Amino acid sequence: MFIYKKKVHSFTSCNTVVRWSKLCREGREGIEDEPRPGRPVTETTSDNIEKVRRLIDNDPYLTIDEIQVETGLSHGTTQRIVSGHLKLKKITDRWIPNQLTDSQRAERVRICQENLAKFKQGIWWLCDVVTGDESWFYHKQLGRKSSNAAWTASGETPPTVVQRSHFAPKTLFCIFFKTTGPVLIHHVERGQTIDHDYYINNYLRPLVNEIKKQRSSSATHAIKIHHDNARLHVHEDVSTYLESQGIMKMLQPPNSPDITPSDFWLFDLIKQNLTDPRSSVSLHRVVAKVMFSINEDEYKKVFDKWIEWMKLCVYNHGDYFEHLMK
Repeated sequence: MFIYKKKVHSFTSCNTVVRWSKLCREGREGIEDEPRPGRPVTETTSDNIEKVRRLIDNDPYLTIDEIQVETGLSHGTTQRIVSGHLKLKKITDRWIPNQLTDSQRAERVRICQENLAKFKQGIWWLCDVVTGDESWFYHKQLGRKSSNAAWTASGETPPTVVQRSHFAPKTLFCIFFKTTGPVLIHHVERGQTIDHDYYINNYLRPLVNEIKKQRSSSATHAIKIHHDNARLHVHEDVSTYLESQGIMKMLQPPNSPDITPSDFWLFDLIKQNLTDPRSSVSLHRVVAKVMFSINEDEYKKVFDKWIEWMKLCVYNHGDYFEHLMK
């Protein structure tokens, strides 16, 4: 047979031979593909590739369908140009805490480099650092979007979750911890004004007393306190009190929750494990239970991760770096 002699090789499948034989018996004389419906692949030309490139350069948020309408190309060709030729993929915008200025980025690098150098040289030790911050904790937990998913039968109305009111009951907590675990968990009573005096008397004094209790032999010797640059944290009276206790302040870069252990780890972890306590006192008990249930090794790992995050900040020239985290 003509087809068998010209095209079939030893590896041709039996099904293919049968199909070709049938086509020949029906009168087919050639083996070239017949024309197929749709636009030809030749639409993937250099002109069309450049046309798509310009559209995306002007508006990187365009969808494949929108590009298809603008160019008149088929959906498949558009997809092939975008992913195959331009090597592009759609990525959701990164959320960042602030739009950093050049000076803020430079300050983040400078402070991280200073802190890293002291740890590397053995001047500072992670076990001597006490870090902390404040955060609001709501009494009723809405959960993450994924945790609110529910099975529903076809045609049933899905359950709803009402957006939390700005006035929903909540309590402000100040929490300090170190490589071995919690050091201070303090909640602020509703209506209480927080100034530098309150910070000293209700945060720092109990914190210092607990440090002395946990380190009976060395007390506050070599202790470094790490908190952010909130106005009451950097007040002159706060600095004076810490100096009187022999405690050094570890510098924190501005606008840097990504290199603050409370922000990048602890607070989210606690909030994911809360129930719905009605009062501040019961909420305090739940927060304390969560914190003391965390294995000591986990606290140590977070401090090690903190070092890695500072290195990433330097590597990324002071810009936010969550896209570089593994």
